[in-house]
Amino acid sequence: MENIAHFLFGIFGNATALFLFLAPLITFKRIISHKSTEQFSGIPYVMTLLNCLLSAWYGLPFVSPNNILVSTINGTGAVIELIYVMIFIIYAPRKEKGKILGLLAFVLGVFSAVALVSLFALHGKSRKLLCGLAASIFSIIMYASPLSIMRTVIRTKSVEFMPFFLSLFVFLCGTSWFVFGLLGRDPFVFVSNGFGCGLGAMQLLLYFIYRDNKGGAKKPTREESVEMGFPKTHHQEKQSTANGAHHGC
Repeated sequence: MENIAHFLFGIFGNATALFLFLAPLITFKRIISHKSTEQFSGIPYVMTLLNCLLSAWYGLPFVSPNNILVSTINGTGAVIELIYVMIFIIYAPRKEKGKILGLLAFVLGVFSAVALVSLFALHGKSRKLLCGLAASIFSIIMYASPLSIMRTVIRTKSVEFMPFFLSLFVFLCGTSWFVFGLLGRDPFVFVSNGFGCGLGAMQLLLYFIYRDNKGGAKKPTREESVEMGFPKTHHQEKQSTANGAHHGC
């Protein structure tokens, strides 16, 4: 029964994580349409790519057994994020293009180093420890990206800039992988995703508290207007909100 529950939570985690990876589609539809990255930042996409690569590597059977579902969704996520990064590089201005290319080289270098060291220099528990720590650190960083918008919600007492369904799926994704990690007795899965579960719950709590105030709040700064942690202008966030509260469904 426990093995069945472990598998089912892994499947549910795959589904909710896929939603999170696809959430920026509206952003990239705008970038392609305008042939410009405007005020959007490409850094979170590159860092999420690193998280996906490390997590996919960690889930491979020769690194950690019984975690193949971790590899499948993060492998898919890595492909999606790489596409985002390529599109961003194509439409970014020259200075931004160089910065993202440099960061991409850094990300690929970090992943290659972890993969090669774990493959040729480490075995058994030490291999799992290195890969698990690396994957956990960047998973927590990915989950922490909406912290600035939570601060804005508290300051402005408005949920205008925090889409409900995005917060809901952060909670569902974190919770499902947290339970998956618990059932699999894998601290590298349940610790980082427990953080995501708690962060998602906090977002939903904030949404419940300020749900009746979705507009007319104090205008946030450019750095505080965030979609999945990606800075945008006030005008851009307004347009995304007008496109629908589902925001990427």
